[in-house]
Amino acid sequence: MSGGLHQAFEVPVDPSADEARRLLLDELSKAEYQAARPTWFDQLSQAVRDWFVSLFSDGGDGAGPVLPAILLVLVVAALVSALLIYGLPRLNRRARQDVSALFGDEDSRSADDIRRASAAAAAGSDFATAIVERFRAIARTASDRAAVSVHPGTTADDFARRAALAFPDARTRLDRAARVFDGVRYLGAAGTSEDYVLLVDLDDEVRAVRPATTSVQSPVSAEAPR
Repeated sequence: MSGGLHQAFEVPVDPSADEARRLLLDELSKAEYQAARPTWFDQLSQAVRDWFVSLFSDGGDGAGPVLPAILLVLVVAALVSALLIYGLPRLNRRARQDVSALFGDEDSRSADDIRRASAAAAAGSDFATAIVERFRAIARTASDRAAVSVHPGTTADDFARRAALAFPDARTRLDRAARVFDGVRYLGAAGTSEDYVLLVDLDDEVRAVRPATTSVQSPVSAEAPR
């Protein structure tokens, strides 16, 4: 009991300023207080966070909103660059569909591949296949040269009518080739070697002659009387 009273009276009830400062320093020097103090890493992290937050806050000098505006401009520029380089994904998918569609069938072969298949069929006297393949090669070549667009649903007659705008000297042969193609493809005609030679000559001309127009003709803009 006397020990407790002696300990209680060790701390003055109303210490002076110097005594209070000494007591506070003694208390803070204890191990539990030293362990709770922030480390140099904690202080550095807090300083970095404060600096970063200050960049996006308006400090009254107008510098705060500048950085977000710059970042927004950079993001927009990156998006525009990506669109210019890669294009719109939906448009790219549509372009791939248009290229692969050829007179009702999915055909991703190049004009040269189709042409070789036509020649192989003709060598085996399968002129029906040779004619169909050669007309496809003509259409693919005209499309590759940006003379005539070939979309899903494009018919042989529609293609011939629009191709005549790009190759006016071949108008009559284009019309005949389309009728030969339709007869073999849809009406069961056997096809002849003469018809095949007609398409070969037409194919050579479409490859060699410079189109009268290099703007892709659409089905609507190319409507003209036969």
